[in-house]
This record gives sequence, structure tokens and C-alpha cells, in this order.
Amino acid sequence: MIKRILVGLGGTPFTAVATRCATELGDIHQAQLTGVTVVDTSKLDSVGPVPVGAGAYAQRMRDKKLKVTREGTEQAISLFKDHCRKNQVVCRRIRYEEGDTFEAMIGEARFNDLTIFGLRSIFEYGFVEDPDKAILKLLRQGVRPILAVAEKYRPIKTVLIALSGSMESAKSIRDFLHLNPWPGVKLRMVHFKDQKESDPFLLNKASDFCQSYGFDVKTDLVEGNPRSELMPYAQDHQVDLIVMGNSTGNIIKRSLLGDTVLELIHSTEIPLFLSQ
Repeated sequence: MIKRILVGLGGTPFTAVATRCATELGDIHQAQLTGVTVVDTSKLDSVGPVPVGAGAYAQRMRDKKLKVTREGTEQAISLFKDHCRKNQVVCRRIRYEEGDTFEAMIGEARFNDLTIFGLRSIFEYGFVEDPDKAILKLLRQGVRPILAVAEKYRPIKTVLIALSGSMESAKSIRDFLHLNPWPGVKLRMVHFKDQKESDPFLLNKASDFCQSYGFDVKTDLVEGNPRSELMPYAQDHQVDLIVMGNSTGNIIKRSLLGDTVLELIHSTEIPLFLSQ
């Protein structure tokens, strides 16, 4: 069940996709939406080293960056409101942020069922100096589940569950089933033998659990490492969403975000449902 959805608005192609997904889910579940701007305008003051005598030029660069960013954000907000209106979805409010935007999202996420955001846009559009740290901050403070949209929209018809032996992976499955964002989707589940937590009976247990919620599930036990094999597998089977949780915990920096998940956020063209 989904009743409230939080949407990150950043004025990028990812924002348009996040808006479309959010309003469609809002329509399906009769949920209310809240938008939060995710561009910290205070960071736009940085233009790098400024040579002696180039202060005026540097200021013009700052002004231009600020103007372009604000215009993009305003367009994103306008699109968000327009989609809500067309889909007859309740837009509770828009929160404008010019400080630490991730703190704003953390605060808002406490009382929302799902956060929708183009996580890859953090890397590609320079929202923060350390994208990995920013994403870890969101997860560490409990912003989950997150629907990390891709740059191009796709309807969700087939969902791939990347199953590891970790408790976090099981939690992700439970969260997805409880929310049931897209009723009636097809489920496919894959487990890679090369994982430390590999369990040949895990697929049957997880599949039975999904079937108890009324889903038919196709399963695959695959040789290989998920870090290198998950993306090709997803592409071969033409899935529209990947559901996954953390599967590695031996690296302090990535203790809440496994290497496989982090790598997919950097590169995937397929949306991710993350619940660590």
C-alpha cells in the first residue's frame, strides 16, 4: 500500500521521469505527492580557481550557473504540478531548498512510503562534491525504499529480483511486496552461485514467499558474480525494474550499499528499487 510519495525535483531528464512515475503511482494507489527541490544553490558559488583580475568573469559564471539551475528547477516544478493536475493526483506541497537538500529529503522521507529520485543524476549533474557519500547519507538516515529512476521512462511490466543471502536482500523483497507498486507485474528472480551467501534452496523459499502474495515467479540459479553478471542478465531478459538490497558488508564506506548496487546506480539504464 502506498499513500504518500516523495519526489526529488532537480531540473534534469531524470526529474521528468521521476515525476511521470510518481504521478502514475499516485493515480494507481490514490496516493499524495510531495516534491522537494534537490539542487543546493549555495554549491553553485564554486567555479574553481580564479586568476588574478578575473573576478568579474568568475561572478558572471556564478550568476549564469545560478540562473540556469533555477530555471531548470522551476521548469521541473511546473512539470510536476502539471502532471499531478492531469492525473488528478493530490500534490500536498512543494518544498524549496537552498541549503543541504539531502537533509530536506531525509526529513521529509520519515512520513512517506516511497521516495522517487534520479540517483544517477547526482553523479552526472554535479549536485554534490561526493555523490557516493550523499547516497550513503540518504540510506544511513533511513530514506528507503527508493525508486531510482533511469534517464528514459519505461512502463514497469517485468521486475527482476536480485536475490542474495543477506537479510537486507530479504527486506527489499518484503518491502516491494508490501507496497506492491505495480499490481500484476511479472516477477523474475535470480540468484548467483558465486556469492558468499549462496544457498541452493534460497530461490525456492523466496519464490514461495512471493507466491503467497499472489505473484507467479520465474527463477534462475546462475553461475557467476552479480557485480559483473547482473546487468547482462537483466538486459537479456528485458526487465523494466531491478529490486535489490545490500549483499556486501565488509567495506566500511559501503556497509549500507554493496559494490554491486553502487555500480548499478552509476551506470544502469534500468530503474532500481532499493531498500537496504
